[in-house]
Amino acid sequence: PDLLPACNGEITTMSFLQDVVDILLQYVVKSFDRSTKVIDFHYPNELLQEYNWELADQPQTLEEILLNCRTTLKYAIKTGHPRYFNQLSTGLDMVGLAADWLTSAANTNMFTYEIAPVFVLLEYVTLRKMREMVGWPGGCGDGIFSPGGAISNMYAMLIARFKMFPEVKEKGMAAIPRLVAFTSEHSHFSVKKGAAALGIGTDSVILIRCDERGKMIPSDLERRILEAKQKGFVPFLVSATAGTTVYGAFDPLIAIADICKKYKIWMHVDGAWGGGLLMSRKHKWKLNGVERANSVTWNPHKMMGVPLQCSALLVREEGLMQSCNQMHASYLFQQDKHYDLSYDTGDKALQCGRHVDVFKLWLMWRAKGTTGFEAQIDKCLELAEYLYNKIKNRDGYEMVFDGKPQHTNVCFWYIPPSLRSMEDNEERMSRLMKVAPVIKARMMEYGTTMVSYQPLGDKVNFFRMVISNPAATHQDIDFLIDEIERLGQDL
Repeated sequence: PDLLPACNGEITTMSFLQDVVDILLQYVVKSFDRSTKVIDFHYPNELLQEYNWELADQPQTLEEILLNCRTTLKYAIKTGHPRYFNQLSTGLDMVGLAADWLTSAANTNMFTYEIAPVFVLLEYVTLRKMREMVGWPGGCGDGIFSPGGAISNMYAMLIARFKMFPEVKEKGMAAIPRLVAFTSEHSHFSVKKGAAALGIGTDSVILIRCDERGKMIPSDLERRILEAKQKGFVPFLVSATAGTTVYGAFDPLIAIADICKKYKIWMHVDGAWGGGLLMSRKHKWKLNGVERANSVTWNPHKMMGVPLQCSALLVREEGLMQSCNQMHASYLFQQDKHYDLSYDTGDKALQCGRHVDVFKLWLMWRAKGTTGFEAQIDKCLELAEYLYNKIKNRDGYEMVFDGKPQHTNVCFWYIPPSLRSMEDNEERMSRLMKVAPVIKARMMEYGTTMVSYQPLGDKVNFFRMVISNPAATHQDIDFLIDEIERLGQDL
């Protein structure tokens, strides 16, 4: 009650916000301090019992509110810590953080130029630049920032369906033939999730086989397309992946583009994880053929280190998003406004309320330039190669697939001494399956580092190391290896 807009609230407000900023700055400094824990782990019931999190009828004092802020950060995972390798989005960029603070203070909605003038223009400029980097002439086309890669992929599916059967917008699925989409068996689960949400159904997503490196096999794609057509289904979308979640594999986009062209199917590229490589002259060849796609998902909040959330869907054909999604709400998109209505972008989105996600990316791009992003990305890929070279012939390590990783994903098993002389049989498999989860649990309890693991196909639990944090160094990679060995030695 003492803060603005209360009468005479200025002084209290300034000192409160100053205190909050101090808490945040201490946290930022701590995030990069290797002597601090990545995580102060507690089990859910412990955290629930240790503090009173309940909401009450009566207000609390500002001292208690500041305490709440401190407590929350005390148990937060330090995702900017140089030894946090758990997710595809890691790191903490200072300019991005500043942009996030500014965005929150401006607190507006992205749907019209009327209430978000600068932000709407920056979205226009940034999306055009991203389309240019994809390779579409002059950055032509359309796009939108969405709440994450899963939603961007769903947009692609929605637009591809509309392009083929515009009547689906009014009449629904009953009015059109049975559609099928194709994606690799290593693709992100969001492709199936989108099909479920759009009423296409998960059974209508056909998974295409991958080679041992996790890349889609084009001949299998063509075989499955012909099979579907023979059954009377209508193939409407192929979602190729540029940077798979686990292996970091890049599907052969040129061969896939040829097949999509031959059968007149919408080609989507899910570059949520690998799209950032377009910023690097050294690595962008991995996305050769992306310029032939009809749509592309690219998440700057992953490889480029932009604070969450920041995901873009780029569409080659202009105007398609608008006709697919617009509802002409007359209280928002009045047609007799006094400025150019093409800047009212809200009607091409699925959302009405839409957060300003572009400013973080735009400000970071201004601060680093394309070359800054390039250096950051090249460094992360170099660290992944360093890790790979260090463990590929090391005692107690086995690579999940042969050869140098294409992205920063390094997938491996740690084999404890007790399993090293065992012959490769069922029992060894079932024991190996338990190794990564135990090491991970110990990592979290000690709070020293975090790296994710998972099974895949017939392969039991293995570590998936990913590097997207420019704060990480060779020493952090060395530390991770030593730590895995320290925590797994006795298993």
